[in-house]
Amino acid sequence: MAVPDLAALHALSPAQQPTYPDRAAVDATVDRLRTLRPLVFGHECDELTDKLAAVARGEAFLLQGGDCAETFAGVTADNTRNKLRVLLQMAVVLTYAASVPVVKLGRLAGQYAKPRSSDLETRVVDGESITLPAYRGDAVNGYDFTPEARVPDPARLLEVHRTSAATLSMIRAFIAGGYADLRKVHTWNTDFVSDSVAGQRYDALAFEIDRAMAFMEAIGADPDEFHRVDFHTSHEALVLEYEHAMTRLDSGNGAAYDLSAHFVWIGERTRQLDGAHVELLSHVRNPIGVKLGPTTSPDDAIALAARLNPDNVAGRLTFITRFGAGRIRDGLPALVEKVQGEGLQVAWVCDPMHGNTFEASSGYKTRAFDDVIAEVQGFFDVHRQLGTWPGGIHVELTGDDVTECVGGGEELLEADLGDRYESVCDPRLNRVQSLELAFLVAEMLRARSS
Repeated sequence: MAVPDLAALHALSPAQQPTYPDRAAVDATVDRLRTLRPLVFGHECDELTDKLAAVARGEAFLLQGGDCAETFAGVTADNTRNKLRVLLQMAVVLTYAASVPVVKLGRLAGQYAKPRSSDLETRVVDGESITLPAYRGDAVNGYDFTPEARVPDPARLLEVHRTSAATLSMIRAFIAGGYADLRKVHTWNTDFVSDSVAGQRYDALAFEIDRAMAFMEAIGADPDEFHRVDFHTSHEALVLEYEHAMTRLDSGNGAAYDLSAHFVWIGERTRQLDGAHVELLSHVRNPIGVKLGPTTSPDDAIALAARLNPDNVAGRLTFITRFGAGRIRDGLPALVEKVQGEGLQVAWVCDPMHGNTFEASSGYKTRAFDDVIAEVQGFFDVHRQLGTWPGGIHVELTGDDVTECVGGGEELLEADLGDRYESVCDPRLNRVQSLELAFLVAEMLRARSS
């Protein structure tokens, strides 16, 4: 079935799209994007589908994490290495402490666009109330609160491609250069993390891994898996012009792939069954995800699966639930029961971030670490009660020492948020909090198997 053209998608009144002032400039940008090289390849997407099939069968666990919203200025070797490092550390904790294979999926190299609850933002500047278009991510407009920065500019989509390619190149270079080698489990740590309880736990685990590897080396075993890692990328498929331009036909099998990332997902605000985002992704062969929140009915989930995975291919479809800590136990069971009752092959993943956001007294948007853990625990509890597999977590995090989420072992308070609040959109777990989360999830996995 042919991929619908952009005009057909826009006829479906897609949600959360930029309002570009110059349509001719948009068309020229799309034409240019279509000539640029793919960022990933179809066979890599198929490999990830196979890995996610193992998640759907309960044979592996998905760790998906990265920035809320990447920025062009943030594309540096240090930032990329730090994100890769924290994901590798979390994966080691989950694999070794919980004895489960971990599929590693970065929320990076393309996460430049964000849906917003309002098209406009109002601030008081020098005593005057000013309203401008909302910041929708660097893919769309600038973060600075000026009329010039906030005008949606289609040329930014070319910069999305350039910086995504740069990020991917750095990731591949780090991995090919041995950074992901298991013999570096100690070097992934720093004084910053070693001074924390989570860092000390990680050091102890790394020591155990070193001993195990020394034993393997002594008996002459040195499997390739010790020295490399499979790492894939993902982002929300939000701006239709970009995703459509990056959708290409594979010369080998003739299938269409969105070659902007290995895995793309549809957000809670754009999952309309008759909407443009569902229509576009129903035609690509990538593994895809759909965010499901408290308004999702069991029938909605079944209908989405029918549109997006009509052949019921394992690994093709991931449902990423985002209910909030107070709603997960009430809202999730009916969805899981209905989907499982229909015999659908779906990977279930928990997003414990987006349902737990609130505004601190200081005005910062934040999340409480305890709420994040409570939602993950609720997710595990529901799946244990239903006899289904809690397939993974999808987390907004950074490898840096930010102060954006309160709580955790560092006991960050609302008063601490201003110390180093760097996110341009939603708050992220810092590196210590991310590592704490990994240990707690590993304990949940062990408890489930005991």
